[in-house]
Amino acid sequence: MSVEEPSWEVDPDDDWGVAVIATVGRQLRLRREAVGMRAAEFAVAVGYGEDLIYKVEGGKRIPRPEFLDKADEVLGAGGLLSAMKDDVAKVRYPKKERALAKLEARAVEMQLYEPLNIHGLLQTPEYARGLFLMRRPVYTQDEVEQYMAARVARKTVFERSPAPELSFVLEEWTLRRPLGGRDVLRRQLEHLLQVAELRQVELQMMPMGQVEHVGLSGGIEVLKFEDGSAVGRSPAVVGGKPVTDLRRLRVLELRYGILRSQALTPHETTDAIRGLLGET
Repeated sequence: MSVEEPSWEVDPDDDWGVAVIATVGRQLRLRREAVGMRAAEFAVAVGYGEDLIYKVEGGKRIPRPEFLDKADEVLGAGGLLSAMKDDVAKVRYPKKERALAKLEARAVEMQLYEPLNIHGLLQTPEYARGLFLMRRPVYTQDEVEQYMAARVARKTVFERSPAPELSFVLEEWTLRRPLGGRDVLRRQLEHLLQVAELRQVELQMMPMGQVEHVGLSGGIEVLKFEDGSAVGRSPAVVGGKPVTDLRRLRVLELRYGILRSQALTPHETTDAIRGLLGET
């Protein structure tokens, strides 16, 4: 028996994901039956429990890539099951995170302000895990792993070519609070300094002592695309729902522009982060 389960739970509200995993499970079962192997025998051959095999075949669990590779080998599928890894990899991410990742993959410019914690694109895995584990009601271990995988996958935005222009405004208090412990915070601050060295990235910190602050109504996200269109989101505008009309986008860009003018410059910000790192 493998120590690690070969799957994650399927989000029942994700219609596309449910359909994909049902198809994968059906193909797995048909292939197993075609070679005359019982579920119990297959479970032993791949090194997992029989109950989990039934759940994967029944479309109730999302199989891990290594499970599909092993199943392909055991059942002599000739690459048929392994070829499903790409679709399965997309489904394993929560629906909301998957939709956001698609937008970020198209964006040529992003303006991002998160007042409650360090923005997800800037988080280290340890910092992100700490946030997910603090959530109440608690996430299941499956949910934590799924959100972690999705957050790490979104970081490919920093590796794109041509690279999008990325602007972040960070709250000083989020860089001081040791969520997950001092070691986690220290690695997070070190990571921010590394990201700040990227030519397409600008980090600006809003000092705790700033007497003027236009971002008190909530976070701001504005993503711009190559065709000139854009999408924005903020709790202060239509309850945080995505907006694309020019009037509301202008409001968000106005607030973000003022926010940047009130924050430290990128150079001052890196100096401030180095100072915080020295205190940690």
